[in-house]
Amino acid sequence: MNKFRSAILGGAGAPSMGPIVASKSGRNAEGDRLASVEIPRDAGRTADHRDEDRHRLARETAVIAYKGKKLTVDLINLSGGGAMIEADITPRLWDRIDLYLGEGMPVECAVRWLRKNRIGLEFAHETHIECDAEQRDALLLEVIRRSFPELVAAPPAAAPQPEPEAAPQDATRRGEARHPLIWNGTILWQHDEHKVRLRNISASGVLIDSQVDLPEGVEVMLDLGDCGQYFATVSWSRCGQAGLLFRAPFDLSALAAGKPEVAPQRSRTPSYLDLSSDQSSPWAPGWERRDLADLRNSLEGFLKY
Repeated sequence: MNKFRSAILGGAGAPSMGPIVASKSGRNAEGDRLASVEIPRDAGRTADHRDEDRHRLARETAVIAYKGKKLTVDLINLSGGGAMIEADITPRLWDRIDLYLGEGMPVECAVRWLRKNRIGLEFAHETHIECDAEQRDALLLEVIRRSFPELVAAPPAAAPQPEPEAAPQDATRRGEARHPLIWNGTILWQHDEHKVRLRNISASGVLIDSQVDLPEGVEVMLDLGDCGQYFATVSWSRCGQAGLLFRAPFDLSALAAGKPEVAPQRSRTPSYLDLSSDQSSPWAPGWERRDLADLRNSLEGFLKY
């Protein structure tokens, strides 16, 4: 393990071994809390700046998907919590827009505000898991049972049994229901470690939000704590967002081994998006975002029947 980490932190690249390293304990970690792991830094971070306005852009473009169509738009501003775009479209508040900052998976967004042809987008809070609905539901239920046992101890509320003829509609509703879970990790690259937030993850890659702009083409190690350690290549990088391609297919069930963060019910958006301090997040009323207890009850009902 020491040889493995020395190779990565020393910039020598990955040693000739499998992409999944045996599980290890974080330094001074408290149980399964990833946030409790001490990460050495030359200077300590005094605040969490992920949701702040940290990337004002000039003459940048991006691609969005809206109502089944893709189009190129001007990217005015970008941060860890949202983006401002300029586009010749007329969406409604809380409409969904998928924002492509690079190749591969998009960032799911909701329309936060509208001003002429400028649109404020808020990023989805949860880590989006790219797989079929049944696999995702089973994974989420396993995560709740392992990491939040206090919810499992209470008897679940009775879940309505879907009627046979209503199955297609129920399946659609399942696919759109949100969850509040966020997976975090650490990128090991060139003598340093950087905390990252997982936006999207699939068997082939992951979209991360970080405090550093990783160069395209470099190989890094993504440390997900109890979920494992994985080699990946940076396929694109832009304003703190980056797409990583796993060296070997990622087993999504590994996410159940770690305890994710639970997003707050009320969002804290960047200052340039938060035009009204009493405006709640669109993800709760418009996207059926659920608390963990309600989510568990729904998942147990669907998977049972």
